[in-house]
Amino acid sequence: MDGIVLEALRLTDPVSHSNDTKPKGFPAYSPALLFLNGEFMRGAASSASGSLTGALGRSHSAVESELAPEILARRARQRRQMLDMVGVSYMIDAAILLIYAYAGATSFMVAPAYGACGLLSVAAYIAISEAKVNDRFRDHYFISQQTSISLGIMLLFIYLAPEVGCLFLCSIFLVFTFAALRSTPRQTIIGWTAAAVGLTVLFLLSDRPIGMPTGTPLERFATMLVFILVLGRGMVVGLFSSSLHESLYRRGIELKEAYKRIEELAELDELTGSLNRRSIMQTLDEEIASSRRSKTPCAVALIDLDWFKRINDRFGHPVGDEALRAFAITVFANIRSIDKFGRYGGEEFLLILPETSDGAAMRTVDRLRAIVGALDWSAISQDMNVTMSAGVAMLRTDDTADSILARADQLLYQAKDLGRNRVVSA
Repeated sequence: MDGIVLEALRLTDPVSHSNDTKPKGFPAYSPALLFLNGEFMRGAASSASGSLTGALGRSHSAVESELAPEILARRARQRRQMLDMVGVSYMIDAAILLIYAYAGATSFMVAPAYGACGLLSVAAYIAISEAKVNDRFRDHYFISQQTSISLGIMLLFIYLAPEVGCLFLCSIFLVFTFAALRSTPRQTIIGWTAAAVGLTVLFLLSDRPIGMPTGTPLERFATMLVFILVLGRGMVVGLFSSSLHESLYRRGIELKEAYKRIEELAELDELTGSLNRRSIMQTLDEEIASSRRSKTPCAVALIDLDWFKRINDRFGHPVGDEALRAFAITVFANIRSIDKFGRYGGEEFLLILPETSDGAAMRTVDRLRAIVGALDWSAISQDMNVTMSAGVAMLRTDDTADSILARADQLLYQAKDLGRNRVVSA
């Protein structure tokens, strides 16, 4: 196969030319160059496009089942990170409550009771998360449930230990800071309403003296820690939020690039790397419109590999596929960057030559025919030889894609009737 590509390059005349002479060198996207780097169409088009086309062709559930484990594992990690931060926050509050207790501002029972309530709730959610129960629900973070339980714990301890109520009030802000990471507008409204009702009951319907201890140096120190550490934890949550947004942004960029790649591969024939039938037909419509706007000539060549069925029957379909790839390389290596080449169907190919006169189109296609015939096809299979026939039609004023293709097809059949391995133009 390497020998065929090198032979095609050797037979290529590198001299630049106008529309009335030979085509200009290699197009920027020449698959021949990709092949020489060891990538060519089996890697760049057949494998990549084939794999992607296969994925696109599979059912949505099959693709989803392949992606689900990775997605679920990522969700579980994110939930665990948030729950770990919540657990650490409860432990920090419990430590400050111990300082208050040493200062005599509250009972020594408050800190362990508060820490136990908080850590038990976190442990319960971790167990639920590890059991993957969350993944059955749209809100797999259980934001409303976690917010409600945490809010309930804070309001309960404000009522039970109002003398250090400032700590629990500050922690309510942290509860909603955590919740804001994943809350929907509806969840936010529900959470705010619950907090407003609870605080209304505490402040207006009870006479509990909610305090902020500052009577002794140790109490003032503990109160200072309350505000400093609440600010610090709020900033940590903010950094975590920023990392989530950055991760989402990166994934969005990757998704856009993936969609772009899908669109590019969807235009290619997976076997030869040339444009597929849908894409080459769309390109033909565009070139017809462009030619009419600019009032420049445009030629269309319908190319067919001679006796290709015999090649498949004698040498096998894998060898036939290699022959199609080698033919596509040869064409790409000998057309201009403005020329368009695609697989029309089977062993038939369509070559569009914009801004090309009748004589130049005939010479270009006949030159391709000579190069294809002169290649050493035995590099693919012993005793194999491949030639091509083509019909070249010029765009007329009233032409459509169907009409110019019909004329090119008639001319192609004339070339075959005349013995094949030749080019016929109107």
